[in-house]
Amino acid sequence: MKTFSITDVGMVRQVNQDYVYTTDNALGPLPNLFVVADGMGGHQAGDYASKYTVEVLQRELKQSDEEDVEKALVAAIKTANREIIKKASQDSHLKGMGTTVVAATIVNQMMYFANVGDSRLYLINQGITQLTKDHSLVEEMVRLGGIKPEEAKHHPDKNIITRAIGAKDSVEVDFYEHRLKKGDIILMCTDGLSNMVEDEELFHIVQGGRDIVEAAESLVETAKENGGTDNIGIILVEPFADEVSIC
Repeated sequence: MKTFSITDVGMVRQVNQDYVYTTDNALGPLPNLFVVADGMGGHQAGDYASKYTVEVLQRELKQSDEEDVEKALVAAIKTANREIIKKASQDSHLKGMGTTVVAATIVNQMMYFANVGDSRLYLINQGITQLTKDHSLVEEMVRLGGIKPEEAKHHPDKNIITRAIGAKDSVEVDFYEHRLKKGDIILMCTDGLSNMVEDEELFHIVQGGRDIVEAAESLVETAKENGGTDNIGIILVEPFADEVSIC
């Protein structure tokens, strides 16, 4: 398996509130972990929320006796939600903070992943598919038939999310599983990438890179060339990169 992660403040923001984390060391029942979080709140609060959420996930998973991946990951995210709310209530500088989160683990050929908010997980192979669903106002409008999918991209309310870590006392976590195959590349990212670069272009950049390092750096540069109005957080994973084909 090969992984690469990168964040960039972008062209407009002063503070980077995106936080990315990867490890191929086991955390409790998970053999590895990949997390992208996009913090929100004041100058100090957003970057604290994203980083602290990842720290709670690490701690909770490490201590978990739960053998079921879904139960362990969802429980860790819900604990992070409670702790973010608690921290915000104790420190006025952190009031109103929150973060998105998308977290994934790969067990043999299966990928298990969960999300809250509008940070995304894509699968890239012959094409590109968004496997997570955005918890956003415009996504709800698309689902209900109020607007067309192509209108959502540039809708004035596209940044309003309907779920976040730290927003409510309890959080609903979406959990998925997907069987991976040879040639798959996983792209996890914040909306600082997905709002700046069309899906088709994401696909061509990732497939056109000499490796995932070059691909990730090209994704950042393209997002910045297209305006870079938000922080950019990216993880790329090649699950079967080390496997040699035997003819």
